[in-house]
Amino acid sequence: MKHTAPLSGISDHAAPTIGSAPGPLGTQAMPGFEPLRGHGRFPYSAITRRADYNWPNGARLAVYLGLNLEHFAFGEGLGARIGPVCPEPDILNYAWREYGNRVGAWRCLELFDALGLPAGVLANTALYDHCPELMDAWVARGDELIGHGHTNARQQGILPEAQERLLLEHCRERMLAHSGKAPGGWLSPWISESDVTPDLLAETGYRYTLNWAHDDQPVRMQTRSGTPLWSIPYPQELNDIPMIIGRQMDGKDFAQMIIDNFDEMLEQSRQQPLVMGIALHPYLIGQPYRLRHLRRALEHLCRARGDVWITTPGAICQHVDRLDLTTTMQPTHPTFNGAAV
Repeated sequence: MKHTAPLSGISDHAAPTIGSAPGPLGTQAMPGFEPLRGHGRFPYSAITRRADYNWPNGARLAVYLGLNLEHFAFGEGLGARIGPVCPEPDILNYAWREYGNRVGAWRCLELFDALGLPAGVLANTALYDHCPELMDAWVARGDELIGHGHTNARQQGILPEAQERLLLEHCRERMLAHSGKAPGGWLSPWISESDVTPDLLAETGYRYTLNWAHDDQPVRMQTRSGTPLWSIPYPQELNDIPMIIGRQMDGKDFAQMIIDNFDEMLEQSRQQPLVMGIALHPYLIGQPYRLRHLRRALEHLCRARGDVWITTPGAICQHVDRLDLTTTMQPTHPTFNGAAV
């Protein structure tokens, strides 16, 4: 029997209205046991019950590098730390992060050039004031620029709606003015959102967000204006900050994690088209001993270049945006001895 399967997490059932409380389950719910508050952006959808499609050239796995270029205020604000919190000015942690802009990002650029790899560059607009030549170097490579706030020293989700809108508009306008193209994608500093961030993104011209790490396929989100916003998978596991800082993982182990994740997802992608992102921060991964291990991992990926699509988040968004959402096809159930499981 044919099944009209939704594309990329869009289910047959309508998502709840944004901001609405869930209704009763047919009977009067007991206090404390009613359906939980939801976000209303998209409904639940099992990855095994969706429409099938391919990436360009018949690829089943799309892979991208997400390089975070960030600038932090001196003597104030937030920031990742390699050592204990010190009274401001916190020279230890500020200087360690600044290594990424002065050295690490340039080493990553050299490595990506050597391997012929594109990148999605998630950039704070404060870098245009601090080190514009770094931004120019990535633009000259033809890489995609992705909005990442003005600075990672501040969180986005605490801003009033009007100020949050100004931030999103500023980043698009600054990147357009300096680099010649407004960003189509967004990653909030510290992945900090308000209740209306997806709505504001759609209303200010962004086509996709990287904030939601809930799926291995692009998912179309509902917004209050009716303008769709794509959620493109962005990793919180395959990400050097939570792994190296949070879990104190060694560089060689992080590289092996990239390899293992790639090999497993390549096998899984026989069942469904998938997206694998690798999130990198040059003050971490740009350290020489870690870069040596990253080189090994990326060379492994490149050996399978003919079987995968190595791309950018924006190109992934553009591809799924063009797909026919009305395609009728069988759901992609995994099978065991020919029987659906």
